[in-house]
Amino acid sequence: MMLIQTLLAFLFALGTLVTIHELGHYWVARWCGVKILRFSVGMGRVIYSRKLGPDQTEWAISILPLGGYVKMLDAREQDINQISKQDLLREFSCQSVWKRIAIVAAGPVANFILAVLLFSALYMHGIPEPFSKIRVPSETSTAFQVGLRHGDIVTSVNGQPVLTWTELRWKLLQLGLEKSDARIGIQRTNRDRATSFDHLEITLPLSQLSSKDLESDFISKIGFSVSRPKAILGTVFENGPASRAGLKAGDQILAVDGTAVLDGLQLTEIINASANKPLVLLVKQGKKEFEVNVSPESEVVNGQTIGRIKVQLMLAPEMLNIPNGPIQAVYKGAEKTWETSILTFKMFGRMLTGDVSWKNITGPITIADYAGQTSRTSLISYLSFIALISISLGVMNLLPIPVLDGGHLLYYSLEVLTGKPVSERFGEMAQRVGLAVLMCLMAVAFFNDIARLMS
Repeated sequence: MMLIQTLLAFLFALGTLVTIHELGHYWVARWCGVKILRFSVGMGRVIYSRKLGPDQTEWAISILPLGGYVKMLDAREQDINQISKQDLLREFSCQSVWKRIAIVAAGPVANFILAVLLFSALYMHGIPEPFSKIRVPSETSTAFQVGLRHGDIVTSVNGQPVLTWTELRWKLLQLGLEKSDARIGIQRTNRDRATSFDHLEITLPLSQLSSKDLESDFISKIGFSVSRPKAILGTVFENGPASRAGLKAGDQILAVDGTAVLDGLQLTEIINASANKPLVLLVKQGKKEFEVNVSPESEVVNGQTIGRIKVQLMLAPEMLNIPNGPIQAVYKGAEKTWETSILTFKMFGRMLTGDVSWKNITGPITIADYAGQTSRTSLISYLSFIALISISLGVMNLLPIPVLDGGHLLYYSLEVLTGKPVSERFGEMAQRVGLAVLMCLMAVAFFNDIARLMS
């Protein structure tokens, strides 16, 4: 059942993105007066088609779902003598260079517009995101050394306001790729007066991060993560170690064997690593504090022996859900699309220079996996995934590789500069090179997908 859901989520996402991309080409071509012969979702052999409209455009579904195309009337692809004089005026290659640029660019632009619309709708609805409160578990970490402390709330990065963990991570990732340090605005609870806050600014040395660090969970390399709730017990199951020790729902674990416990996540890690090992817990029950002895039972999970005391703990971070007005939502949607597009271009550039690994290129298998995961999580996650893939598709098609939209835009840009189109011979050679480059990229993507599955 899970496989079927993953497949359906993938096909729906891909079909939507390809259709929107090709509709961009179609609408602008029609606006420019070009005759459309076929609109196909999918590649290869046509398995269903129907002709509609005054031009009898063939609307088709083809057998391979990984792509699509719009076939326009083009004198380079058929005998010009077979084209009527009226249709010759609607043939693609005879259009002005600016019209051809508009038609080719319309596909990627449609993908960007779709991303803006999806993000805008999500921002209007409100996206549940973790609050920008941080967790600093180690005093030896870079985060602690520069002055960050557990429980700090990040309010800004380089003067730009931050509310959520997603915004914080995104801004730090951009600065990390630029090898720039980050000025972090901090709100910290005053130790002497718990109802007041201190406001600080701390410099985070992101320039020290390597490219390999940025490809993984780079924030954990610095030494902090999203804050988790205190170690307060939820359900205490009967006949478990915690129940036998007298622990109750609502009890807070302050320390284990004399070491203070930051939150529920740290308590879970300690318990998991202490199978059949006696532990002394400092417990706060109401206003009372006392110690109890607990010995976690051993349990084998995925081939590993871990400790259990049979309780539930709240580990989910504190969430924010702030709906935006229509104007603010559209602005944020456009900003998110723009920043993601620029970051994607930068990643491609760093791959070419060797600063970022080619392992970051993903193919249809990984995309299908993420489509399934996000569809099972929530509609918000799935729509966010579609928006991000739409941006990636738009950026990919703008790369100056012949056979892609970006390659054709490169030809037309040269035509604008030189005043004449590129020669047919040059175009044919470039197409072959472009096809070879594209096949290599696809091979790398499939290899990375398989390597992820194997690992």
